[in-house]
Amino acid sequence: MGMTYLTGDTHGNFTRIEAFCHQMETKRSDTMIILGDAGFNYYLGKKDIRAKEYASRFPITLFCIHGNHEARPQTIPSYQEGEYYGGKVLYEEDFPNLLFAIDGETYEFDDYQCVVIGGAYSVDKYYRLSKGWRWWPDEQPDEEIKRKVEAKLDMMSNRIDIVLSHTCPLKYEPKEAFLPSLDQSTVDKSTEIWLGEIEARLDYRKWYCGHYHTRKSVEKVQFMFEDFDVISVKTLKPQI
Repeated sequence: MGMTYLTGDTHGNFTRIEAFCHQMETKRSDTMIILGDAGFNYYLGKKDIRAKEYASRFPITLFCIHGNHEARPQTIPSYQEGEYYGGKVLYEEDFPNLLFAIDGETYEFDDYQCVVIGGAYSVDKYYRLSKGWRWWPDEQPDEEIKRKVEAKLDMMSNRIDIVLSHTCPLKYEPKEAFLPSLDQSTVDKSTEIWLGEIEARLDYRKWYCGHYHTRKSVEKVQFMFEDFDVISVKTLKPQI
C-alpha cells in the first residue's frame, strides 16, 4: 500500500505535482488526491489530451474529485468504470493512473474511510458564458447525487473518518477569500447549505476541501490550494 497525499485545485497546471513527485520520490502505488478542478476535462479536445499525457507520466496515481471548472467524466464516452481502494472510479484506458472519484462513493485510504462529495457553483458563470467559454449546468450535485450521498452516510450511521469535497459547508466559507467585486447575493450557495446539513449530523475526523484557492484550517475543516498534506495516523487525531 502506498502513501496518500492531498492538494487543492490544479486547473490543468500540474507542475507542482511533478515537482512534488520528484522531491518525494513517489511511486505509481502512491495516490495524490486533487480536491476538485483538476482540469483534465475542460477543453474536451487535444489540449486536454496533452495535459493527460503529461500528467500520466508522473510516478503516482492521481485521484480527482469533481470540481466546477470541468465536465463530469460520466458524460464523456471514453471513460469506463473501475475500482480503487474499495470504491468505484472512472478512468480512460489510455490513462489508467488518472482516476475520477464518484460522488457518494467511499474509499479506504490508509485504513481511513473517506467519502467523496464533489461539485460547486461557479461564481464566474456569467463571465464565462459572456466570453463563450465552457460552463456545465451539472456542475453542482443534483438531487440524485444528494440522495446517494445521504443514503451512504445513513448506512454508516453518519460516521466517517474523512470527507473529501470540492466546496465546504456554509458556515466554514472563507469570506476573506471572496472576490471583493462579486455580489454574494448572486451566488448560488445551495451546495454549501446542503453540506452544512450533512456536517451538522456527521461524526467525522477531518474534512478536506479546495475550491476557494486558499489555505486555511478551521476546527476539523482544512482548505487546500497549492499546499500538500498526507493522510496518515500522524495527521488525524483519534476519535474520542
